[in-house]
Amino acid sequence: MKNYLLLLLTFLAVRPLMAQQLVQTVRGTIRDEVTKSAVIGASVLLVQEEGRNPVGAITDVNGEFKITGVPTGRQSFRITSVGYEENRISNVVVTAGKEVITSITLTETVRSLDEVVVSADRKNDKSKTNNELALVGGRSFNIEDTKRYAGALGDPSRMAANFAGVVSGNDSRNDIVVRGNSPTGMLWQLEGLNIPNPNHFGSLGSTGGPVSLLNNNTLDKSDFITSAFPAQYGNALSGVFDLRMREGNNQKHEFLGQVGFNGFEVGAEGPISKNSKASYLLNYRYSTLGLFKALGIEFGTGSAVPNYQDLNFKVSVPTGTKGKLSVFGILGQSDVDFLGNDVDTTDTNLYGNGNENENTRVKYKTNILGLNYEYNLSPKTFAKLTLGTSNTDQKFSGDSISVITREAFASGEARFKTRKTSAVLNVRHKVNAKHSLYAGITTDLLNFDLYNRDIFDGGRFDTVRVNVSGENTILTQAYGQWKYRMNRNLQLTAGLHAQHYSLNENFSIEPRFGLQYTFGQGQSVSLGYGLNSQAQNIYTYFVQTKTEKGLIYSNKDLDFTKSHHFSISYENRLAQNLLLKVEPYYQALYDVPVERRSSSYSTLNTGSTFATDDEDSLVNAGTGRNLGIELTLEKYFSQGYYFLVTTSLFDSKYKGSDGVERNTAFNSRYVVNLLAGKEIKVGRNRNSVLSASIKASFVGGRYTSPLNLQASRQRGEAVYDESQAYSQKQNAYFRTDLRLAYRKEMRKSTLEMAIDLQNVSANKNIFQQTYNARTNSIATEYQQGFFPVPMVRFTF
Repeated sequence: MKNYLLLLLTFLAVRPLMAQQLVQTVRGTIRDEVTKSAVIGASVLLVQEEGRNPVGAITDVNGEFKITGVPTGRQSFRITSVGYEENRISNVVVTAGKEVITSITLTETVRSLDEVVVSADRKNDKSKTNNELALVGGRSFNIEDTKRYAGALGDPSRMAANFAGVVSGNDSRNDIVVRGNSPTGMLWQLEGLNIPNPNHFGSLGSTGGPVSLLNNNTLDKSDFITSAFPAQYGNALSGVFDLRMREGNNQKHEFLGQVGFNGFEVGAEGPISKNSKASYLLNYRYSTLGLFKALGIEFGTGSAVPNYQDLNFKVSVPTGTKGKLSVFGILGQSDVDFLGNDVDTTDTNLYGNGNENENTRVKYKTNILGLNYEYNLSPKTFAKLTLGTSNTDQKFSGDSISVITREAFASGEARFKTRKTSAVLNVRHKVNAKHSLYAGITTDLLNFDLYNRDIFDGGRFDTVRVNVSGENTILTQAYGQWKYRMNRNLQLTAGLHAQHYSLNENFSIEPRFGLQYTFGQGQSVSLGYGLNSQAQNIYTYFVQTKTEKGLIYSNKDLDFTKSHHFSISYENRLAQNLLLKVEPYYQALYDVPVERRSSSYSTLNTGSTFATDDEDSLVNAGTGRNLGIELTLEKYFSQGYYFLVTTSLFDSKYKGSDGVERNTAFNSRYVVNLLAGKEIKVGRNRNSVLSASIKASFVGGRYTSPLNLQASRQRGEAVYDESQAYSQKQNAYFRTDLRLAYRKEMRKSTLEMAIDLQNVSANKNIFQQTYNARTNSIATEYQQGFFPVPMVRFTF
């Protein structure tokens, strides 16, 4: 009887604690938008229903604040400070398993205090970028979007494929096409460093791969820019991914375990010591299918099981009240074998199918390490120095399999190694609330070894395409930009970007311009122009040409490819969380490498096959143009749901050395994306969340070159009719993805489970049509079929 009574009393005592709402701590820093200096005395208040006791905090001398007892769920905060425009951050996901740590910037008001108060939500407004100089063609993305969007699989590139003007390369890779440009026109930056392709199996010259090296558990709010880049960005033609890594929790140790499409992973973060504000953040991941293979579990991919692992980390150490030192890095390696006699020809292999008449073996390594130091030189001047190194090592070997005997013969081998050492200095100075100046210089020293050869007739003959080692080149970039906020409604940016390439002494000066006028209730019109230049792939410069006097590098003197990019943007804030955006644009490309002889070849089509181009004797005589209009209608998450509708109508053309205007390989003419998601709270104490999101994509068929079937039969391999290059249109692409998720909040931990149902309708979208020598016919390869991808995540 005593035992039962004790149990009853214990239950009655614990029950109120079980019923109470779960809470968490929200911390962060508030800094000036330009100078990054601490904003002291700013007020941060939790937005609540009227009548409740206020919950908030005031920033200290370091601009830091801490709010305890914030209920779990989606919360909003209001930030105010004398002399600054009011800011709001909304839809902050507060969970029991992890503290919320955020960094917020405030914009100094250009009007006196007795005038109208301006309210903005820069932290969560996706039309507002981290880079305040991007007035047109840019948007930010929160890492939560990579988790929430159906089909994104935690990958920033796959998430960006939902944005207006962006088309995915294909289902098995995350290369993205921006406004009809080649995927190779993309610039990747991490913490200010220009970095190589941040993807597993990311071949030289491409900007994508099947699995991202980037881990969304370590990334912070980042920018994606598609036109009229601020002067800070160079050596790119199509778009910029400006990525930021978040800092670890400097007061509390936190951990996570996760398994999903991207792999099995574990993560940790916390303070380095009790007496310091220094923090660490790291996350390690190993391929899911690779681990299952080691355990003897097969998933129908045959020998083509991708093995990869990566480590993302960042260590941050404050140096007094004005400075901070950070060390960050991404280390990754991957390999896969596609054996022709063991190729899985079903459409369920998410990583792509091999060719049944070939053996392909590839190995990749990519390491990125960086150190940056930022310091407030004065209350109005901020400087940041970043040093870094990045290395890539790619190995390839291939065999040709006899159609009759199925015996394998060596057909090619390649090894590409690059080692880049970088130094970046950025300085910004605020003259006053209206005028700000920005300047910087970037130096990238590249050392490289490149070797590629084709092997014929069972090894009796070969052709060496590239063979160079121990070479160095330096790309130096510098910029200066001025921002003038004439008043609350009108702002102007103007600047210059310059770059010099020591390989062949190429030099360019590129003007950049932006103008934005805000009027009415949340409406604005923005104009942007930029002259952009991009060096060729380092491989292209060293393609060998045989002459009577021996081998020469006939491409080495190629100049930059250049483009004029014009954009106009109209935005209308239809409601607090509803944005309409219309953006027409025109891009004129010139100095494009084409063949010296008359042909349809152009580097503007590079990236359509994800292999290096071996054309030699190129000259900068080609042109291209991209013309289009984009529409975005987006409801930010509120009242338990969100939606995103993007539509792009465009035309992408080019001219080779034959002077004929043709469609580019990326001219799909239109793309429509429809996304929507809903969350509902469930459970006795409403501490759990059920969510569903859906995505539907409609993309016009791409143009391809028709196969010359007779010539293909004679040569035993695919031969295309180049005189009719990109004249044959594929069928339109359609795909629907569905994501179902559940999040359970416990006292000090959070459990999340989700399943991504890829291509739920199992629609057969054409990837390519090629020649099958074994069947002596044209073979159609399809993109990914239906593929379920589960995910489980636990934070504590």
